[in-house]
Amino acid sequence: MHRVWQLSIAVIVSAAAWGPPADHAEASEWGCEVLLCASSSNPSWRGVPACRPPMHRLISAMKGWGFSWPTCPEAGTGKPGYEAYEECPAGWSVSSSNQDHGAARQDICVQIRNTCPSGFGGRDGCVQTVTMPRPLRQDPYYFDITHDDGEVSRHWFNLRR
Repeated sequence: MHRVWQLSIAVIVSAAAWGPPADHAEASEWGCEVLLCASSSNPSWRGVPACRPPMHRLISAMKGWGFSWPTCPEAGTGKPGYEAYEECPAGWSVSSSNQDHGAARQDICVQIRNTCPSGFGGRDGCVQTVTMPRPLRQDPYYFDITHDDGEVSRHWFNLRR
């Protein structure tokens, strides 16, 4: 499977080199390159030499005014999703620190602990609320790809050079 992804990426990127110059390439062609490269997991896109140019182009374009994510309509995907935070550990709940006084970011994990001595039950004052920062995802972007059999697989990636 790993070899198939590398071969697919190499074919698409090589075909793009024979087409019009990069600044005139169609968005869907570039979008498909980005989709294939972002979906590479072992190695990530940084470990596939053919993926560096389209992904570096994407990273540079994201800094510009009016950026629009390149899509790959042939694959049935749009722009990727983004989830900055991992799930909280088992026994913890997601909450918000409300530091920005606006929209809740759900950036902390909360756990309610019963600190009452054995046999006292849940008296008032025996409950302790413990918080911790919610872990950040190593790979916060993702594409959901639907396969021919209807199954969906999620491919996580990051845009760090």
